[in-house]
Amino acid sequence: MRRLTVHRHVDAEPDVVWSLLVDLDAWPRWGPSVQQATLDDEAPLGLGSTGHVRTAVGLSLPFAITSFEPGRAWAWSVAGVPATTHAVRPEHDGCRLSMGAPLWAPAYLPVLAAALVRIDRLATARR
Repeated sequence: MRRLTVHRHVDAEPDVVWSLLVDLDAWPRWGPSVQQATLDDEAPLGLGSTGHVRTAVGLSLPFAITSFEPGRAWAWSVAGVPATTHAVRPEHDGCRLSMGAPLWAPAYLPVLAAALVRIDRLATARR
């Protein structure tokens, strides 16, 4: 599926950034549209994981992880609708962080760009 994507160079190791992307407790700290996220089981986030995300307006929606490449990328659907992608790639002295939205959701790109900035701040604070 084609996507609209935003990118940011982060001066932190890819594994530090990845740990933020897969830590559901961290999602509200970097995701402007996320208040809380929980998994349906105790397993770590991975392909086929399901759970619920509470949005910034308090709506709780089911999600499912639809693709997962450990240490590199994951995507999900929310309420059965393909949603965002999340990726981290080694780059120079840090990594390239990317998030993508479906073509029909260009208005969500500023939210994703804000998430990249927040992840950058969290990751570089952990260095």
